[in-house]
Amino acid sequence: MERVAETLTILQPEDKEACDLPRVSEEELAIGKKRLYIESYGCQMNFSDSEIVAAVMRNAGFATTGTAEEADLIFLNTCAIRDNAEQKVRNRLKQLNVLKKQKPALLVGMLGCMAERLKAKLLEEEKIVDIVAGPDAYRDIPKLVEEAESGQKAVNVFLSREETYADISPIRLNSNGVTAYISIMRGCDNMCSFCVVPFTRGRERSRDAYSIVSEARDLYENGYREVTLLGQNVDSYKWSHADDTEHVNFAGLLERVALVHPDLRVRFSTSHPKDITDEVLYTMAKYDNICKYIHLPAQSGNSRILKLMNRTYDRAWYIQKIDRIRAILGEDCGISHDMIAGFCTETEEEHQDTLSLMAYARYDYGYMFAYSERPGTLAAKKYADDIPHEVKNRRLNEIIALQRNMSLERNQRHIGKVQKVLVEGTSKRSDEQLCGRNDQNKMVVFPKGNLRKGQYVSVLVTECTAATLIGEVVD
Repeated sequence: MERVAETLTILQPEDKEACDLPRVSEEELAIGKKRLYIESYGCQMNFSDSEIVAAVMRNAGFATTGTAEEADLIFLNTCAIRDNAEQKVRNRLKQLNVLKKQKPALLVGMLGCMAERLKAKLLEEEKIVDIVAGPDAYRDIPKLVEEAESGQKAVNVFLSREETYADISPIRLNSNGVTAYISIMRGCDNMCSFCVVPFTRGRERSRDAYSIVSEARDLYENGYREVTLLGQNVDSYKWSHADDTEHVNFAGLLERVALVHPDLRVRFSTSHPKDITDEVLYTMAKYDNICKYIHLPAQSGNSRILKLMNRTYDRAWYIQKIDRIRAILGEDCGISHDMIAGFCTETEEEHQDTLSLMAYARYDYGYMFAYSERPGTLAAKKYADDIPHEVKNRRLNEIIALQRNMSLERNQRHIGKVQKVLVEGTSKRSDEQLCGRNDQNKMVVFPKGNLRKGQYVSVLVTECTAATLIGEVVD
C-alpha cells in the first residue's frame, strides 16, 4: 500500500510524524559505554519494538545516542507494508554507507518487517548491513552483535509462536513522559490478501494479562497518564492461566487496565470489524477513563472487494458494527478508518460504494492509500494489479476530499463544548500554546498559562480546523 502525502493534511501533526518520518533514539548520559542509535519506521508496533531493543541492548552494555555520527551500532527498524517505506530505508543505507567508510568499525543492522521479508537476501543486496534480525529475534541481538564484531554477517529471522517480550521493561524512546504504548500481543492470523504482516510478524499470540497490568501500573507510578494497548488485532486478544483457572479476553483486559487508576487514560489500536464485540463497547461505556475512540479499518465499502481482500466480513456487517458503536457509545464517539483505493479489479461503482460507506460512518479521520502490490502476499499471487495508476490516484483524491470535509464537520460538533484534555506538551506552532488530546483522540490547542504536562484541563472549544480543535481553558 502506498500512502499519498495529501492524506496527512487531515491528520494530527504527530500522526503524520508517526506515519512518514522515522523516530530516533535519544541521547542517554553514559560514560565508557558503546553507543546505540535506532531509527524506527512505520507503525506504532515498530516504535514499541525499538523500546524493547533499547532495553535488551542496555543490559548488554550499550547506551543510546540521538545522532548516527556518535554511534558504534546503528539499527534501522523497518516497515514492509508498502514499497515506499522499503525504498526510504534503502536510501538511508546509502547515506549511512558514507559514515561507515569514515568509521570502519561501525556496525549497521536491519530490524523488523523488512528484515523478516527479505531475510539473508538483504546481506547480498546491501553490503553495508552486518546484522539482520526479525521481530521475534530481539533477545538474540547481543549475540548477533558479537558475531558481527568478529567480522561475520549475523542473521536471525526465526518467527516464534511464543515470544511476547512480556518480561522486558521497554526503555521509553522519544517519550513525552505522559503517554506510552503497551504491546499486548504480537503477530496476526487474519491473512488479508493485500497485507504482508502475517508473513513478517508471524502467528498471533497474547501476553499474559498480569504483565500488561503491571506495566500499566508502573507507567502510572512514573508519571504517565495515558496508555495505548497495541496489537495488530486487539479484539482477538485471549490469555489463559497455565492451570486453566483464568481466561481473559480483550474486554476483560481493558477493564483490568482501566482499574489501575481513574486518572490513567486507556486507548487501544487496532480493532478488526469481525472481532470487536458489544462486550468491548459496553466496557468502554462503563469506565470514564477508557477513551471513546475506535480505529476500525474498513479497507473498502464494497462486499465483492472485501471478499477479494479476505477481510471475512461484508459491507452490511461493517455497517452493523458502526451502528452498534453509535448505539452504545453515542454519536460523539470518535471513529477512524483505513481505506484502500484501486484494489485489484475495483470498478467505478465499487469505488462509489466506498465513498457511500464513508458518508454513512461519518469518520473523524482516516489513513488512506492507493493500492500497491506487495511481493509474497495472497493478492500478488492471485490477482492482477490492473487498475491504472492515474485511476487509483483520482479515486484516492476523492476519498481524501470526502474525509477532509467530514473531519471538519465532525470537529465542528465540539465548538461551544468543554473538552477534557490531557496536556501532552507545547504546541509545535507556538511556545505560548499547549496541546493535548480529548477523549476522541483529537488534538486540542490552547494557551499555556501556568499549566504543565500530565495535567488534565477543561478546554472550551471556540474554533477548529479539519485536524485541530482550538480553545480556552475554563475552570
